[in-house]
Amino acid sequence: QVQLVQSGGGLVQAGASLRLSCAASGRPFSTYNMAWFRQAPGKEREFVAAITWGDVRTYANSVRGRFTISVDDAKNTLYLQMNSPKPEDTAVYLCAAGAGGGVVSSTESYDHWGQGTQVTVSS
Repeated sequence: QVQLVQSGGGLVQAGASLRLSCAASGRPFSTYNMAWFRQAPGKEREFVAAITWGDVRTYANSVRGRFTISVDDAKNTLYLQMNSPKPEDTAVYLCAAGAGGGVVSSTESYDHWGQGTQVTVSS
């Protein structure tokens, strides 16, 4: 089992930078696939980025080149560095952990979720 606790988020101006954190207790991150999703009001949960075994990183087209997913194994913490955010990036962001494999961009591949954190990007 793993528990995920998120921090970071808030209000940021377009073009500025923001970093989200997701700290895990329980099993080490190295035994999981880790990901970030987001959900805007009235929309379905959307894949943002994932990091899987072997340090393979996958990004949604909408954030590739602007966002970076990373893990600090010593701190058992997952990060999402958001550079040059846009107003359309406004959403609740959630970290996720999954041990069973599957499609990294699918919510069904993850069985542990953080509590979510609001990110609002102003123009």
